[in-house]
Amino acid sequence: PGSCFTVPKAAKRSDHLTRLHMAQDSSKPEFWESRYRDQVMPWDAGTVPAELLSFLPKVPRKARVLVPGCGSAHEAGHMFDNGLDVLAIDFSPAAVELARKKLSRLGDRIKLADFFTFDHGQPYDMIYERAFLCALPPRMWPQYAQRTAQLLRSGGELAGFFFFGSGEKGPPFGVTSHDLHALLDPDFVLTEEKAVSDSIPVFRDAEGWQVWRRR
Repeated sequence: PGSCFTVPKAAKRSDHLTRLHMAQDSSKPEFWESRYRDQVMPWDAGTVPAELLSFLPKVPRKARVLVPGCGSAHEAGHMFDNGLDVLAIDFSPAAVELARKKLSRLGDRIKLADFFTFDHGQPYDMIYERAFLCALPPRMWPQYAQRTAQLLRSGGELAGFFFFGSGEKGPPFGVTSHDLHALLDPDFVLTEEKAVSDSIPVFRDAEGWQVWRRR
């Protein structure tokens, strides 16, 4: 005899295909979960980048800083150690588990949360960008720009690394300078731009450091 809890074969196939699709969509936690669980993380430099090290002394102590898509959260640990009020978030449980294991001193400053929906409280003074925008499918970039503007106070800064290029394959999804300006110019002003000296292989020769100030 059957059971009311038995899923029909057609539904099972449909559910499997749905999970498979989600695992190939970088806007879904499942995509990143499998990579962190399997330790396939070519985007993880394992260090704090030189351009960030030179920029942080300009950031006031106790400034509120958000690190979205934090992964292993190396940079968040350095910010915390240098007196910044940092919150690192990721929507992959495996990424959060890894970051908490490596940076137990941060405690609840590493959270499982979705950048687009989490309860953010007061506006942030700075949002740190690295390998987050380029991890999102281009269809989501307008949402990224809108949400970043929402989370930052007037005069706050979006600072970090941007992956430049073109083409539909990714992640990482490269953005052209023209398209990045189209995304950010309505709410931001570009105030700093420089070449990157220590890119990891996946970003080499295609990465730039930029600082955008919230209008």
